[in-house]
Amino acid sequence: MQNAMYTGLFASLTTEHRMAMISNNLANVNTAGYKSDALAFKDTMIHFAHDFIREPLENLRSEPLFPEQCLRARTRIATKETDFSQGSMQFTGNPLDIAIVGEGFYRVQAPQGEYLTRSSALTKGPDGTLMTKQGYPIQGQGGNIVLPPNSNNLHVTADGGIFADGVQVGQLDVVTLEDPQLLKKVGNNLYAIPEDVALQNALDGENTMVSQGYTEAANVNAVYEMVNMIEVQRMFEAQQKVMSTANDVDKQVITTVGKAR
Repeated sequence: MQNAMYTGLFASLTTEHRMAMISNNLANVNTAGYKSDALAFKDTMIHFAHDFIREPLENLRSEPLFPEQCLRARTRIATKETDFSQGSMQFTGNPLDIAIVGEGFYRVQAPQGEYLTRSSALTKGPDGTLMTKQGYPIQGQGGNIVLPPNSNNLHVTADGGIFADGVQVGQLDVVTLEDPQLLKKVGNNLYAIPEDVALQNALDGENTMVSQGYTEAANVNAVYEMVNMIEVQRMFEAQQKVMSTANDVDKQVITTVGKAR
């Protein structure tokens, strides 16, 4: 019964990963610009050489030369993908809330290097630098975007132009890449940029634009994730039952074989 034990073990481990992902999605349901994750699973079938052999038989009474087919399953994580679909737009009226509508990311400068983010709830630093809530400066086409200290009228156009009291003080740099699935989440709503990946300008005023006074809500469906959590819990209980049953059968076999006759 070792096969049943290992199958239940690997299934439990992969189910644990799925539960952690669901918990992370629910924890960020109120994080502006957060993109949910999803896992896909597959059964890795172990094939034996004789599984692919179909030997001819001389007659119906001939004994087969090879044993019957035998396949064993091992549950594995197939893929982990991030859902980059657009989140709902929420009006705040805050001039520093600037949401991206369409595909694309802001470039931010962190102590460890440059990252991408979809965070739309921005703020102004002590020196006027436009930054995320975590304190990472938003990058414009010329570097950090610094707002005048005493500006009262801040206006952001759909193509990313930033104007303070009627004077342009910066230009948002919204970029995209051919395959967003290459990005890696590193925490704080940031994505690491893979090496040798070219970034392209995404702001065209039509397919991609920015909207001032709005934040992009997380694209997490809380009800769907709660249903998934219940499903995962039931799956884990079933997998524990498989391992417990396999262990009981092993004990019974050992006890029966070990009896003196």
